[in-house]
Amino acid sequence: MSSSRIVGAGGGVSLARTLGALGLGLLSGLAAQAQYSGRVTTKPKAPELRAVAVLEWTGEAGKPKSCRMVPVSIFDGEKLNDASIYMARPEPLAIAGQVEYQLKDNGKTIGLFDIKNTGQEQGSWVGYGEWKPVPNPTPAFAAKAPMLDDDGSDDKPVLHRKKHADDAPAGSSTGPASKDTSKPADDDPDRPHLHKKDDAAANTDAKPKPEEKTDTSATAAPDDPDRPVLKKPKKGSKEDEDASRSESLPQVTDPDRPRLQRGKSNADNLKVLPSLMGLPADMQQVVAVSDAQNHPDHPWVYSWANPEDEKKMKALMEDLARQVLGLTGPSPSSGIPATAPTAKTVPHRAGGVTKMAKQPSEPPAPGPELQDEQFRVFELTYGSGATMVLTADTGGPLAKEKFVTIIGQPDLYGNLRVLLKNVTDGTHLDETPHMRIVDAVDALADNRGELLFELRGETSRQFALYRVMRGRADKLFVAGGGYYGNLSQE
Repeated sequence: MSSSRIVGAGGGVSLARTLGALGLGLLSGLAAQAQYSGRVTTKPKAPELRAVAVLEWTGEAGKPKSCRMVPVSIFDGEKLNDASIYMARPEPLAIAGQVEYQLKDNGKTIGLFDIKNTGQEQGSWVGYGEWKPVPNPTPAFAAKAPMLDDDGSDDKPVLHRKKHADDAPAGSSTGPASKDTSKPADDDPDRPHLHKKDDAAANTDAKPKPEEKTDTSATAAPDDPDRPVLKKPKKGSKEDEDASRSESLPQVTDPDRPRLQRGKSNADNLKVLPSLMGLPADMQQVVAVSDAQNHPDHPWVYSWANPEDEKKMKALMEDLARQVLGLTGPSPSSGIPATAPTAKTVPHRAGGVTKMAKQPSEPPAPGPELQDEQFRVFELTYGSGATMVLTADTGGPLAKEKFVTIIGQPDLYGNLRVLLKNVTDGTHLDETPHMRIVDAVDALADNRGELLFELRGETSRQFALYRVMRGRADKLFVAGGGYYGNLSQE
């Protein structure tokens, strides 16, 4: 960000000329004398950064067996930057030590993740740290108990009689003889009392003289053979030599012997060892956001007015996926009837004459079902319609496997409107990667959700943000740029 500055007589436009241009001629002389020959600069305002990353882990959510944080993007208030290289010194700022992320699932915070140390996997920076639960809100302070009126003698509440106009004032000598109230009444026999020590007792409790020694042998405990006794080792004995030894033992040659050393070992500055390597089959992903300001949760889940509409739209997207993947047979829940069986002619002999009769053919066998299907519905802005994402593949060997990703929205007539369609196969993943949906995330801090995809190729991968607006799904940002950043989808 550029910093604004005022330049004086040393160069640039002077303050007197500026005021003269505004019509303030009477102040021109004073302004000319008040010119500052130096340079005044204003400190630029630090940008409010917002980082987006993806936490990958195996095991149980909250208590993963292994995990890592992959940086994606950093928004500096003006544009999105590649978080894997932004302010790398040498590790990127997004995964520097003590950076805390909020883990989001459909916009809801499900945990926190503190970065402890960083490393590189296949040339890309990743962070390692600790998954922590969301702290409970601070309970409100309990209301103070009302003060009870008492006479100060004890903690028991005292009931006072209501005063009347004809009652005698307090301290009056009229009426029957009153008791001496200088000492409070004591009806409790177990109440402890403090007595003043008299002079005779004080003399008997005088401290012994320094030269007098008190004999404690009479009060010593009886001898017990099993009673532990602490003894001071004798000078020059073996016990004394072992107790006073603090240096290392040069004669010990065991390399695995533990040694206590003064100071703290940094252990190569690795507080958390790298544990997740590669792309295991049971790996899970969740979006992570780190921001200097606290933003309320923004849920991205879309609520259908009619549950049957969701089933219908899902069936339409599944039928489209089967079509582009080359699979036959519509979805059973779509309500679309299967292709009517075609009749075929077969010869038969009747009355000595061979005729051709029609016989209905058997319906084709249903094709393979969609594998690894994932259907998500988002409400990317408050009050907007449904944005649907379906990803699936055909399964089987990678060389013959096909992948599809569809982004769609329902139109005004309840039909499917396709915004983006990505189709690839196992032999062209490095040219057209498989788009795997991660989640929706507010990457620009504008209360609008973007779709975060993983672009997984055969030998590499990247993450991309797509913005859905005005009936289109446009690529907003690709981490790392490169070839995948220039690809255009249908």
